[in-house]
Amino acid sequence: MKSELSRRAFLGRSAVGAMGIGMAAEAIGAEGAAPPADTVSMGFIGVGAMGTGDMNAFADHKDVRVSAICDVNVPRREATVKRFEKTAKGYHDFRRLLEQKDIDAVCIATPPHWHAIMCVHAAKAGKDFYVEKPMTLYVAESQAVVKAAKENNRVTQVGTQIHAGGNYRRVVEIVRGGVLGPVNLIRTFNVMNQTRTGVGKAPANAPVPPGLDWDMFLGPLPPRPFNPTIIRDAYWHCSYMDISGGWLPGMAPHIMDLPVWALELPLPSQVSCAGGRFILDDDGDAPEVQECLFRYPTCVMTWMHNLANSYGFDFQGKGGMARRLGIYFHGEKATLHTDYGTHKLVPEADPNATLELPKPSIPPSVGHHRELLDAIKTRQQPSCNVAYHHRVNVPCCLANLSYKIGRSIQFDPVKEAILGDEEAARTAVPAYREPWTL
Repeated sequence: MKSELSRRAFLGRSAVGAMGIGMAAEAIGAEGAAPPADTVSMGFIGVGAMGTGDMNAFADHKDVRVSAICDVNVPRREATVKRFEKTAKGYHDFRRLLEQKDIDAVCIATPPHWHAIMCVHAAKAGKDFYVEKPMTLYVAESQAVVKAAKENNRVTQVGTQIHAGGNYRRVVEIVRGGVLGPVNLIRTFNVMNQTRTGVGKAPANAPVPPGLDWDMFLGPLPPRPFNPTIIRDAYWHCSYMDISGGWLPGMAPHIMDLPVWALELPLPSQVSCAGGRFILDDDGDAPEVQECLFRYPTCVMTWMHNLANSYGFDFQGKGGMARRLGIYFHGEKATLHTDYGTHKLVPEADPNATLELPKPSIPPSVGHHRELLDAIKTRQQPSCNVAYHHRVNVPCCLANLSYKIGRSIQFDPVKEAILGDEEAARTAVPAYREPWTL
């Protein structure tokens, strides 16, 4: 009992504030009251590779009941329901799943073009939700998700799982402890080499597999011929802009999350992006290279990705094809570079100098998926809730918008409005195929 009380006290006191997100962990009111039973009844929308991974992570906890499975791929849905046949119902349409009264929360792990619609529907149906990244593909979608969650008193979590890692916490402590001095430049990147063949080329007129509802898979997107590459899994989605927004929203939410967290960055005031497809020859249309620039009040942040060369600056110091990612914090006194699991400090004046580091102060996470489950019961927002992640997501949306229209975006970070560019403002709002609306 003492351990349980201590854990719940930690959640109520520290899960957001002490983790340094700089957001108040406001308790949710009576309309969002926790379920009376200790068990959290969950529905899972989209059970491909990513969705199944999330489902397994949640189901590993004894206080979770898998109550519903939704997927437009009938064989996959039926196989998953069979795993949980004692407790789970199967659904073809996510709206019918959301009508199931006993469900407390849903996990949304569909292709990204569905995320905003499903999050808003879930919030309005009174369900807490976990949504995989990218949270949305458009600025207006991100605003709608945050608004729906707030108005309906929902506990939410975004699938940036690395946020729960110990290395990210230590970097936040170091940056906030002043070891680097003022930071005026952050560089973020993800590189890998798909080779010229990229994701390949599917046979012309490939048939839709039996049991797959291709029209429902596309949902709000315009009709397009079936392509078997698109449905393989989340990795392949990143090669198609309308499905996923490309590799920028595919990877940057994990990586840009750390500087947004450590420096408590607001929304940017200016965003520029250039890129293109120059080497890859495949069915995809997402840019193989993108360079992005984000202007903040006290610093500039950049993003770079490349699918045709995998050298990772000086993290490895040698060639060889591999996936490499990371973040540089350039400060007045020192530079810190880090990836998911390691970090290194380089003093500016004397590379051999010893830097005094702050004592650990951010409590370890109880686990990314566990955070949501505990938050559903305590009604305290977990660390990566949609309101926090909005500050990570919107820069990615604006960068892709800049890439699309070919010029910089001026953005009011307080009013959350694009300035002086009517075309950009219109393009920041998605055009859905009927009957879907935001």
